Amino acid sequence: MGCGNSKAPPGASEKGYVSVVRSLVAFSKKARGDDDDEPRKEKQRGLWFKNPQPASGVHQPTARDGGHRDKVAKYKDKFDPRVTARYDIKALIGRGSFSRVVRVEHRATRQPFAIKMMEVEAPEGREVCAAELAVLQRVSHSNVIQLMEVFQFPQRVYMVLELATGGELLDRVVSRGHYTERDATRALQMVLAGVGYLHNLGITHRDLKPENLLYYHPGADSRLLVTDFGLATSGSTGAGSEESGSDRTWSLRTTCGTPEYLAPEVLLRKPYSCAVDMWAIGVIAYIVLSGSMPFEDDSRTRLYRSIVRGKYSFHGDPWPSVSNRAKDFIQQLLRLDPATRLTADRAIHHPWVVTMAASSSMRNLHRSISQNLMRQRASRSSSRCPSRTTASAGGSSSAGPGRQISFFFTHRHQI
Repeated sequence: MGCGNSKAPPGASEKGYVSVVRSLVAFSKKARGDDDDEPRKEKQRGLWFKNPQPASGVHQPTARDGGHRDKVAKYKDKFDPRVTARYDIKALIGRGSFSRVVRVEHRATRQPFAIKMMEVEAPEGREVCAAELAVLQRVSHSNVIQLMEVFQFPQRVYMVLELATGGELLDRVVSRGHYTERDATRALQMVLAGVGYLHNLGITHRDLKPENLLYYHPGADSRLLVTDFGLATSGSTGAGSEESGSDRTWSLRTTCGTPEYLAPEVLLRKPYSCAVDMWAIGVIAYIVLSGSMPFEDDSRTRLYRSIVRGKYSFHGDPWPSVSNRAKDFIQQLLRLDPATRLTADRAIHHPWVVTMAASSSMRNLHRSISQNLMRQRASRSSSRCPSRTTASAGGSSSAGPGRQISFFFTHRHQI
């Protein structure tokens, strides 16, 4: 037993951290062999670090507060005393098949963090934990969520991470009241910086989408963080993958991700590289400029057919008011051939991004984006029904926004 850190609060032990990572990674390799040569079993993951307070930051007391306090007490009881001796448990943030995420405060510094409690008694839970730690223990970048400390016990592993309280990317877009292409490039610059850093380390995220892009704090100057590494994987090296569009030095095979953001090569079950993340960024750029998705259909068959054909358009509001450079940025990311797709390094140097849309119209796109998002969410809500879902190994199912694929295609899963 022990604890350790990469950027640790006072009193953390580096030795323990290295121990848990090594032991979990060793177990994972032994249990499953090569990470991506064979499809893995379904894995369900909960939300990571979403703001437990309303967007205004002011918590209004409600009749549910009593139940909330009961839940906090319940999850406090599950935490090892050696963890609660250092951290004060505040609120449950999210849950998955093998994990619970809670908001905490460091008792000495009063600094807020998130703790992801992973159940590791079962081999599958230990495998998920090991895979996630194998990625998180390597990263340190201002636009990537940071692992601070790890506690290891026989039944559970506790990962202490940065707490992002600024909300999701699209929530920020809607709440602004005024949104232009310049605002979109500011967000995309931070995403590209974080993703480029990951790719240079040989890490492919495999589930980039607006829900996994969170602002660190509610302020206008907040950094944007890439989060949720439950489907991420490490290649042998990232060197070269950013230097040449065709010289991707590692390939992957596991079919996983969120359907609307999947690259064609994933759907076609071809070996793929970190270029799948760049396709997803193209989809994200399309969304933040329009509030709609380039590929969307209630029929999964038609959705996947559109993706593998690269069939999308710039029709409808607000596209007539969006600059040609912005459309070119999207087009160079949504290329069917991954070898010709922009890398993160090239994307961040695209003229539209570098100039922060200086040559584009400063028209406020907020109204059109908000209307399209509302229309999309209403359509999703009305189309939900049991026949459109498949029960997961964890016993849950969903057909809502941000759903992931499994055999075949269930909520927040992989195959």
